Amino acid sequence: MAGVEDVPGRQPGLDEDEAAYCRRWGAQHAGARELAALYSPGKRLQEWCSVTLCFALIAHNLVHLLLLARWEHTPLVVLGVVAGALIADFLSGLVHWGADTWGSVELPIVGKAFIRPFREHHIDPTAITRHDFIETNGDNCLVTLLPLLNMAYKFRTQNPETVEQEYPWDCFVFCLTIFGTFTNQIHKWSHTYFGLPRWVTLLQDWHVILPRKHHRIHHVAPHETYFCITTGWLNYPLEKIGFWRRLEDLIQGLTGEKPRADDMKWAQKIQ
Repeated sequence: MAGVEDVPGRQPGLDEDEAAYCRRWGAQHAGARELAALYSPGKRLQEWCSVTLCFALIAHNLVHLLLLARWEHTPLVVLGVVAGALIADFLSGLVHWGADTWGSVELPIVGKAFIRPFREHHIDPTAITRHDFIETNGDNCLVTLLPLLNMAYKFRTQNPETVEQEYPWDCFVFCLTIFGTFTNQIHKWSHTYFGLPRWVTLLQDWHVILPRKHHRIHHVAPHETYFCITTGWLNYPLEKIGFWRRLEDLIQGLTGEKPRADDMKWAQKIQ
């Protein structure tokens, strides 16, 4: 199984540049080693702060939501959970597609901090399984801080009647942020073939979260499809309508930039 992750397949009809995607994958790839070395102490500190604050806010907001729960909220809460999962899946695909397809590791601030992990992941897909909880989830925790902070502020400042009226909406936002926070953990599990808890493999088998076999489709070079990595529910319909290809064609037509050019550059490093 691990071999499937280390050596992604090759699609027919690739040109010579794209064929470089199929050579020397894994932790010993020159590009993978260089990218891994760019992980800095400052980045580690940002991740620690993001995870600590994020989980404190999750606990705070969850307690308030549980205290306000009523049976009559159930239908809207269930709807909010499903809607939150769907929107989180789409947003995960949008961020994943954007970071995979555009930008460069050399960009100021965001390059090394946020684009670098995406470049490393395509060259060494199992690197994520060697990342600890902080490195795996730090960036997602940073992204979800704003809605969690806003929710905590509302619980502290709004009157009980307003909070009661907005309860279904707050449940939706909370579910969206939970799915968003744990997207990269779910992604990590989709690359982990040994030692997963039974409840995780059951959620994968039932396709509640991203299944392992499903995500392998994305790791066939040149990594241009199946970008949604929270539940994976939207991958098939988005692929059927050519959503990502149409978006890439539009952006390339407007800017002249070639999709995945930076991704290709790192994959071609051979020493």
